[in-house]
Amino acid sequence: MVKLLSAGALAFLFSTSVLAVEYEDHDGMLMDHGDGHLMDMGGGMVMGQNSSTLPGGCDRIAETKEITVHAGHKYAEKFPGRMFAFDTQEFNFKPCTKLTVHFINDDNVRHQWMMHGLPKYLYPKGMFHLEVSGPAKISGTLILPPGDKTYLVHCDIAQHMEKGMKAQLKVGKGDGDLPSIPGVTAYVVADDYKGSLPTVMADVSAAAEAAPVVVANKPAPVSQPPKEDSVISGVTVIGLAIGLLLAPFLAKKFKGMSVSEAIATIFDLLRAGIELVAKLLSRLMKLVISNKNKILPGS
Repeated sequence: MVKLLSAGALAFLFSTSVLAVEYEDHDGMLMDHGDGHLMDMGGGMVMGQNSSTLPGGCDRIAETKEITVHAGHKYAEKFPGRMFAFDTQEFNFKPCTKLTVHFINDDNVRHQWMMHGLPKYLYPKGMFHLEVSGPAKISGTLILPPGDKTYLVHCDIAQHMEKGMKAQLKVGKGDGDLPSIPGVTAYVVADDYKGSLPTVMADVSAAAEAAPVVVANKPAPVSQPPKEDSVISGVTVIGLAIGLLLAPFLAKKFKGMSVSEAIATIFDLLRAGIELVAKLLSRLMKLVISNKNKILPGS
């Protein structure tokens, strides 16, 4: 009996520990790296921490506020088509408020709470940034600037803002609303869930078939007159002219010779001509070389 009770107690304790969500608190593990940049080895990060320096135009801290912001998939369920969201989509504070944000990540992925557009002389890169891998909690403090302005707050992890993790923070009266804030302002590109996939594909196919086919006008090819090959070319004319001039000389030279004697005579003439051309080229080369070797006067 005692063993059964002990086993039951252990089972109860084990089940409660499984059901309970344990949030890792990064606040006590952060190391200051200067310029308001805090980090720890567990992936927690605070950028733009400022709890004492007043922004220009603030004579004093108007009020001190603390807020707790949750981030996770379950907060997007009320926004059809969204995947992630904060539990609050709009914040409003007085100018020069000292604000501490406790950021709690309810998911098992990394999330951020980033505020853009702050003065860069006080906040490096113009932003205040909380980041943590969840389930976990991290906190940071900043002092809001003076004036009426609306600031963007979002998660900068890829596609998290596009999937719904976006909010706006108004200082004073703000200077308008930002687009596509879930539950606050209309989306720039509205979601449409009316048509099923087959219906959408049918509409796309019909639109493609109805679209006129535009054929680019190609310039007509320019017809060129056919080239007529002349039966008697220029080279042929020159050869005929030379033959007519040499005909009387050749007739006297080959008079009374047989065919074999005529062919032998032709080869002798060709050889003599080649030797003459070679001698002329040799003399020309010697003349050129001798001119190059002459030394100019006064050199």
